[in-house]
Amino acid sequence: MQTSESIPQTVEEVLAEFRASGALLEGHFKLSSGKHSGHYLQCARVLMNPARAGRLAQAVVKRMPNEILSEVDVVASPAMGGIIIGQEVARVLGKDAMFLERPDGVFRLRRGFALEEGAKVLMVEDVVTTGLSSREAIAAVATEGGQVIAECSLIDRSMGAVDLGVPFFPLAAFDFPTYDEDNIPSELAAVTVTKPGSRKE
Repeated sequence: MQTSESIPQTVEEVLAEFRASGALLEGHFKLSSGKHSGHYLQCARVLMNPARAGRLAQAVVKRMPNEILSEVDVVASPAMGGIIIGQEVARVLGKDAMFLERPDGVFRLRRGFALEEGAKVLMVEDVVTTGLSSREAIAAVATEGGQVIAECSLIDRSMGAVDLGVPFFPLAAFDFPTYDEDNIPSELAAVTVTKPGSRKE
C-alpha cells in the first residue's frame, strides 16, 4: 500500500498520483505538439500540492545517474509547465532554479535570470511529447551561454522515441493515443476541443 509519504517508483504509482489529484483529464484536447488526444495530463494540478510535488521531484532525481547530477550547476525549465517541477528538482539538488519564457515566440531568460558562461544546466520539463519545446529551450540555454547536459521530466509521452540531443531521464514513459489534425476519429471529433497547453499558435 502506497502511503502519502512514499516516493512513486513505477508507472502505476505515478499514474495514481495523477488520478488522486484529478490531473488525468478525459475529453478532446489539442496538445502543444499540435496532435489531438482524448486524454490530457494536467501536471499543474498534480503539482499543486507541495508535498506531492516534492515526492515527484525526489522520484525524478532518483532516476538520474549520480555522474550527471554531480555536474549540474543550475536547473532550468521552460515556462509554464516546467516551472514548478523545475523548482522542486532544484530544491532536491540544492541548486538554483530559473525558467525560460517566450514572450515573442522564442525562449529566452528574463526577470534578471542569467547563466554564467559554460554553466552546466539540467533541463526539467513536466511532459515531453514530440520534444519540440525541450529542443527549443535547450537551444536557448546555449544562446544564453550555458550547456544543457541532460533533461528530466515527469512524463515521456513519446515512449522513448524522442531525441532531445542530450541524455533524457523521464520518471515515467507512457502514452495515450494521439491523432493528427486530419485523422481524428469521429467519436473524438464529436467532442468539443480544448487546448490546455501553454504554447501559442
